[in-house]
This record gives sequence, structure tokens and C-alpha cells, in this order.
Amino acid sequence: MTLQDQPAARVLIYSHDSYGLGHLRRCHTIAHALVRSYKAISVLILTGSPIIGRFDFRARVDFVRIPGVIKLYNGDYTSLGLHIDLSQTMAIRESIIYNTALSFAPDIFLVDKEPLGLKGEAKNTLKMLKGLGTTNILGLRDVMDSPELLNKEWQKKGIPANLDPLFDRIWVYGPESMGNPLDGVDLPVPLESKMHYTGYLNRRLAKAAIKLVPPINGPYILVTTGGGGDGVELTDWVIRAYEKAGTELPFPALLVLGPFMPSEERTAFAERAKLIENMEVITFNNQLEGLMAKSEAVISMGGYNTFCEILSFDKPSIIVPRKTPRLEQYIRADKAQKQGFITLIDPDFNNDTSVMVNAIKALQHASHPSSNMPDNMLNGVEDVVNTVHEILSNRGYVLIPNEPS
Repeated sequence: MTLQDQPAARVLIYSHDSYGLGHLRRCHTIAHALVRSYKAISVLILTGSPIIGRFDFRARVDFVRIPGVIKLYNGDYTSLGLHIDLSQTMAIRESIIYNTALSFAPDIFLVDKEPLGLKGEAKNTLKMLKGLGTTNILGLRDVMDSPELLNKEWQKKGIPANLDPLFDRIWVYGPESMGNPLDGVDLPVPLESKMHYTGYLNRRLAKAAIKLVPPINGPYILVTTGGGGDGVELTDWVIRAYEKAGTELPFPALLVLGPFMPSEERTAFAERAKLIENMEVITFNNQLEGLMAKSEAVISMGGYNTFCEILSFDKPSIIVPRKTPRLEQYIRADKAQKQGFITLIDPDFNNDTSVMVNAIKALQHASHPSSNMPDNMLNGVEDVVNTVHEILSNRGYVLIPNEPS
């Protein structure tokens, strides 16, 4: 096969994204890194995120939006936009996933976090692609949940028995020093030979993010809770701190509430912020990395993507992790604090406004993550790109690097 008649390599990424921004932002980062690095790669993202259209995409990256579902507080799911039975929504989703994969015929199928898809919707697609010779890859966060809860959840879903037959590789988006996310899961066969630790998915600024003008002129603290759906308590805590201490705090605060925060709470927070001299509030910005890079420090809940950005842009930070329904954020923050990367505040102290006031005051003297970070901790994007190059080269592709941008 000559370079002239070689077809573009194809990578299909699945992200169930029933709620929040985390899975989508991780897939977006990987997709852009691949097409930025090589000319002859096309990436298609399958997602249920209702706001994927608000993100910018490079050439050769596109998406297919499957009908959205949302997880209720009791753990059940319901259709997000369609007023039809959940079983009908799931049938539509499964059909779109399967037929998109069949038509797109990817060389690599990357499944983000949920091995068999939401309620098993990707299982038949994985089987089909496996039979066609596609390289199936499962991408996992550095921390999934407490070992006991993850094992219980995965056994109930029948995941462990399907990992070895359906997946050729398992990527862990973190360093081995942060632990094995599958420790404690009862697996029928060992998976160590398939597991690869990429390091954290380091972030870079897009041109639009570099040109971004923050709403606050001068130094500021960025306060972000990701999608915002579970960020009400932290946002209220920070606002109370500024209401109490005001200009005693070292920097103004820029609050990004998130598109999934309930509108009633968003409105109430915006009204309270109007009365605070050194605070600005916005709902969403698709160049959040730019806002973080230009900040002095960060206050967040410490979800995976925000944590990667804190390390990438080397920002002193306060992490207030959630403890329900998963312990993922708390486990990550606890490990990160012990290694000197962040300051952890237990959310159980939420009623004590002075705890947040004192933590914000201490930010101006806090160390940067880089002062304690080993060299191999932030090489995840490069590692993924290199591994994809290896897989595609073994499939006969000759990849031409793009000029650095």
C-alpha cells in the first residue's frame, strides 16, 4: 500500500456520558491529540452528552450524539430528552452505537470507563468489532471507586468475565504510583499483561484558550465544580467565605457554576455574588483550561480532568472531593495530598465557614504541584499518541506526523 492510496486510520471513541463533563472532556483531549499529531487519522466520538455541540472540534474529529439518559439520585436512569420508556431509549442507543461502529469500521475502538457501556449497550458492538479484528481498548481513570464498591458494582454488571475476551488492552490514565484502579476486583483471569499506565493526560492550551480574556482583570482564584450538577455545596461554601471575609482574602474569585447545576441554585448564587466586591460568576466556558492557566490558584472537587489540569498548569489548589455516590474523588485527593500536590479539605466540614476562609488565605503561600511531582507523572497524552502509533503501524499504516502547532 502506497502513501497515496492508503486510507485514513480510524479511531472510534465511546463515552456514555449520562451526566457531567468528565468523560467527554477526556475523550475530547485524546481525539485532538491524535489528529494534532498525525495527518492520516480520523476520530469519531460516540456520546450521550447533551452539550457536546458546545465544544470546539479540530478537523478530522467529529461526533455522533446518541439519545441522552440521566442518572437519578436513587441510582436508576431515565431518558433525558425523549419522553419515552427507558428501555426504548436504550434500544435506540445500542442500535446507533452498533451500526455506527459497523459503518465506520474503526481500527481502534476506545471505550471510556464503562467497560460494557451503559447498561451493557456496547457489549454487542465490542463482540462484533473483535470479530472484525479491531483493537478494543478500555480506558480507565487512575481511581474508579473504593475496591469494595467497585467489585460489587462490576460483579452485578457481569463485567469481570468480559474484560479479557473483549479487550485487547487496558489503559490506566495515571501513573502506577497512584495505585491500580482494579485492585480488589475479583477477576477470573489476571489482566496485568494487558494493563498499561499512561501517566496523567496532560493538557495544553488551544489557541482560543491562549487568547481568552478572563472576566476578572488581574489575579484571581478559579472555582470550578466541573459540570456543576453536584457542586452546590462547594459553591455555597466558597461564597460564604467571601461573604464573611471579603477583601481579607488574597485574591478575587471567579466561579464557573457549570451547565448542569440546577437553574434555581445558579440564579441564587449569581444574586449573592453581585453583593460581593471581589467575585464574578459565569455558568460555562468551553475554554476552561484558559481560565485555569491564567488563574493564581484553583478550588475544585478534584474530578479527574480538573486534577489533570491543576497538575498541567501547575496551580496551587484546594480540593473538596465528594464522597457520594463514589469515593473516587476523595481517594485521589487523599493520595495527592500525601504526595504534596494539593490541599485537601474534607467536605464534612462544610458547615464551618472559617475552614474555607483559612484555606483560601493559605493559598497565597501554597506550593505548586511541580515542586513535588516526579518527571513521569504528566506524560499521558504523549504516551497514548505513541501507543496508537504502534498499534496502527502494526496494522500496516504509515503515519505522517503533523507540523508542530
